[in-house]
Amino acid sequence: MFSTLELDVRPGSGLGMFEIGASLWNVLDTLRSLQHFFPQVDVKYDPDTPTTPVILHLRPHLDLLFSGHHQRLHTISVRKLRDPNPPLTLTYKTAVLSSSQDSLKRVGVSRMFGPTYPGDDLRYPGVAFSFEEESRGDALKGATVHPDDRQQEVGRIIISQKSPDGEPRDALDEVTECLSMAGELCRAVVKVHGGVTLYFYPTNSEPIRVALGSSTAQDLMIDLGSPLRIHYKEDDRMTIHSRATQSDGGEDGDYFYNYQQHGIDFLISGTMHTVKKIILHSNIPGTPLFQRYKRCPWEIEGHPEDDEDDSPPRKKFFERVEEIQHFLAPGEAPPSMILNRADDEEGLRLPSSTTRLFGYDGVILEATESGQVVSVMLF
Repeated sequence: MFSTLELDVRPGSGLGMFEIGASLWNVLDTLRSLQHFFPQVDVKYDPDTPTTPVILHLRPHLDLLFSGHHQRLHTISVRKLRDPNPPLTLTYKTAVLSSSQDSLKRVGVSRMFGPTYPGDDLRYPGVAFSFEEESRGDALKGATVHPDDRQQEVGRIIISQKSPDGEPRDALDEVTECLSMAGELCRAVVKVHGGVTLYFYPTNSEPIRVALGSSTAQDLMIDLGSPLRIHYKEDDRMTIHSRATQSDGGEDGDYFYNYQQHGIDFLISGTMHTVKKIILHSNIPGTPLFQRYKRCPWEIEGHPEDDEDDSPPRKKFFERVEEIQHFLAPGEAPPSMILNRADDEEGLRLPSSTTRLFGYDGVILEATESGQVVSVMLF
């Protein structure tokens, strides 16, 4: 016996616990706590590009489409409204829109949402209702709807951001800034040997600067809040003020602040408690660290052409490793080391578990065999 899944429809905003603009990382984290409703989640993506749109299939009712660059919820599609596994009840402004006992029909949509422009589907700002192909009549292709067509059952409900011009949004567009993004990372501008400048939503917020060798653990706590995890480099049972007791003890109890919600790790000196290294994660689907970190949209900034150049060149997370290598150091690429992250977990098998590490002065790139950069380390 399945519990009824009750979701409220919010045109242009969301459905139930799913908010337009929410990150892929947050949504999948939410789904882990709702396995009784969503026991199976299929993740679909193109493995050949780091900016692939991602689709989550939540059988049998929901499809969630996430944008390619920032991995934010773009479109929610509701289907199989009367499938009983589990039963689905949809509401709109506290009124029941559809349930497993009461089917949603064209006439019901019109009564609930009012008039709209003619067409095969009923489209309103932020929500559209489509109908099963086999139930469509030829008259639906024109402006006239025959009385019998009013009894057509809704086959799919599509929720997306409201477009300023009223036109349907392209499925490949990025999500425009909205309230669900508040407090989340917008972009991270990297300066080799310097550190990183973090820009948050809303985009008029003051940026946060984290400098290698001078920003402290206390600075991070004040600016970014508590990390989701503190990982001690030598022994995770040590307290924050403990010093290394191993004979090699060279790191003197260094520890990590893991901000998975921003896609960033900071290695903190165990003696000075200043930032020694910064690691930014791209959250590329199909790689070993996918979903351990939210995507950090990093950009490596180069040197300006002259003193008056206020827009220095940059290379971004979605560009191929060869392009970034040439940007960092024109010429022949340095030798790489092979890292197999599946070695850390017994029995783990992944299609692309092997990555390569390319070291430069002040920065290390970790890239897949197909040339996608999965992380950048500054030191």
